[in-house]
Amino acid sequence: MSGTQVFAAGRPGVGRGRWRPAWRGALRGSDVTWAIAFIAPYAAVFLGFVVYPVGYALWMAGRPSLYAELISDPLYLRAAVNTLLFAGVGVNVKMFLALLLSGFFLRRRWWIKPLLAVFVLPWLIAAAQACVSFHWMLIGELGLVNRVLSELFGIDGPIWFNSRWLATGSNIVVYTWKWLPFWTVIFLAARMTIPRDLYDAATVDGATGIRRFIHVTFPLMANLYLICTLLATLWALGDFTTVYLVSGGAPAHSSEVLATLGFRYAFATAQPALGVAAVMSALPVLIPIVIVMMRRLQTREMRL
Repeated sequence: MSGTQVFAAGRPGVGRGRWRPAWRGALRGSDVTWAIAFIAPYAAVFLGFVVYPVGYALWMAGRPSLYAELISDPLYLRAAVNTLLFAGVGVNVKMFLALLLSGFFLRRRWWIKPLLAVFVLPWLIAAAQACVSFHWMLIGELGLVNRVLSELFGIDGPIWFNSRWLATGSNIVVYTWKWLPFWTVIFLAARMTIPRDLYDAATVDGATGIRRFIHVTFPLMANLYLICTLLATLWALGDFTTVYLVSGGAPAHSSEVLATLGFRYAFATAQPALGVAAVMSALPVLIPIVIVMMRRLQTREMRL
């Protein structure tokens, strides 16, 4: 008898009819119709503007011959190196400065809040306007930067877009300047959530200044800092506006990144498949970053 009971307990639902999903028991009749009516527009938008474009792009860039053609093009190798420099240098410099500046703006001075409002202005300006402004500031002898160098120091400024490294450096500086306020505010908000008691205890133990930052602030913000850095890297690898509007790939397309080079292939040379392949070639870098970021979000608790 007990064996029969154990067997019946191990096979729930036997003899009770066909199994149905849990949601079917909660939604019946008109509820199911309304649920489908609400979900259908979102599903259609997702299929039409996410699944189809990505799938079509993967199909266009699926031929191995495209990547052989890319590797044989010297512009592609330069663009790949420029992309790594743009993302690696720009993101790390920007995030490190943002972390330091967040501590500066945390000071209790009457002039800190007005200064913070001015500091945030570059992020509020449209990216196209900011990049175009910097482009004209760096052009020739009439540009603002070279005029300042001439008037204040009596030296002739360089032709910024006549050198690959100066042009690439200009792109990185503008990118850092544009997005530095955003991440500074993020880290500032994170610092404000750290209990003051921890700093008081560290002060009692003799940890002040840089030691308090190393032993208290940074350990508490390390997980957030890593996730923000990975997210900023994803955005930087796909950044198109900065390079296209600041240097324009000059000189002779030597400061292009993968995003602008793909645009050039697709529209300037009428090779859309090659352009998509150039952009998709960044996936071996993007996918590991996404995996690491998602694992950090799932396995580590967001303390700040």
